[in-house]
Amino acid sequence: MAVVFEKPSLWERVAPWLRGFDGPLAAAALVLAGAGLLAMYSSGHGYGTHFADHGRNMLLAALIMFVVAQIPPHRLMEAAVPLYVAGVALLVAVLLFGITKNGARRWLNVGVVIQPSEIMKIATPLMLAWWFHQRQESRRHAQDFLVAGAILLIPVALIVKQPDLGTALLVLVAGLAVIFFAGLPWKLVIPPVLLALVGVAAVVWFEPQLCADGVSWPILHGYQQQRICTLLDPTRDPLGRGYHILQGMIAIGAGGTWGKGFMQGTQTHLAFILERTTDFIFAAFSEEFGLAGNLALILGFAALTLRGLMIAARAGGLFARLLATGVTTIFFTCAFVNMGMVGGILPVVGVPLPFISYGGTAMVTLGLGLGILMSVARERRRVKQD
Repeated sequence: MAVVFEKPSLWERVAPWLRGFDGPLAAAALVLAGAGLLAMYSSGHGYGTHFADHGRNMLLAALIMFVVAQIPPHRLMEAAVPLYVAGVALLVAVLLFGITKNGARRWLNVGVVIQPSEIMKIATPLMLAWWFHQRQESRRHAQDFLVAGAILLIPVALIVKQPDLGTALLVLVAGLAVIFFAGLPWKLVIPPVLLALVGVAAVVWFEPQLCADGVSWPILHGYQQQRICTLLDPTRDPLGRGYHILQGMIAIGAGGTWGKGFMQGTQTHLAFILERTTDFIFAAFSEEFGLAGNLALILGFAALTLRGLMIAARAGGLFARLLATGVTTIFFTCAFVNMGMVGGILPVVGVPLPFISYGGTAMVTLGLGLGILMSVARERRRVKQD
């Protein structure tokens, strides 16, 4: 008797690869990617192949996300130490013979030009999650957190040296989030937070004296001091250091409630916004899509962040929970800092807007982070089914 085997359909062959993907997380990412393509098409007009390159980078990020999502968290944990060590080595290589642009040495030519500090956005929380996973069977001791602090401060110090305060801030915040959720006592958290708030209030209150000509601040470089002073009063140098902030605020205000319309932004297309495809693309987006578009964009980032935190809360292990928390913190901090600096409430530190700003290495890191969240979500579903 002949046995007939039915050939599986294309969907039946592909479905196992897609099963377990987190729908809400994917939906939020798709909405933000769509907004990024719209913004790049408009703001990148006249910038050669920026739009095509941005689309290519998104496809590459999607491919990376898909591949990483297939890797269980315990396999990701095995890559923690090698990736961290390689990332630190690349940062050292940048300091020794990196490529300098606009006074900053942040890039390295390894056949293609990469920005190693972007790798540390993922490698640092990955390493910290691995460290606390190794210590989970024993009671937390002060030295555990001291070692974690050293793991965090090494890449942060190397990135600050480039200098790249924006990326250093992102790595620092993501690492601190992992350390905090690993069980850092509140008594060690509250004092530095209060001290930071007092410091900010003092700088704002004494701004006329601190930002007077000829006054130099300890620790900070001159350009870093000027960025803070420009934030407090951008009209001090409207055609110089305050130009970016003022033009960004003008573009946001010009958008009104509904915006001027797609491809209709005068601040953008008359080149008043100089970094309109990278750090200040939010200003270009705001001018064309207005408050309504901004709220939709903010809701997209809020949905992405909340879903990431939900995935972290439901993760089936300390390593996965801490890693998902660190990755989600990066997404939130990137969006918050970029919108804040463009809106004039934070200093200009050169942080890209996820999915929206142009940049190959940043997009690859984004795909890697989404893949990690997908991996954690898939593993949780697999355990529940078993």
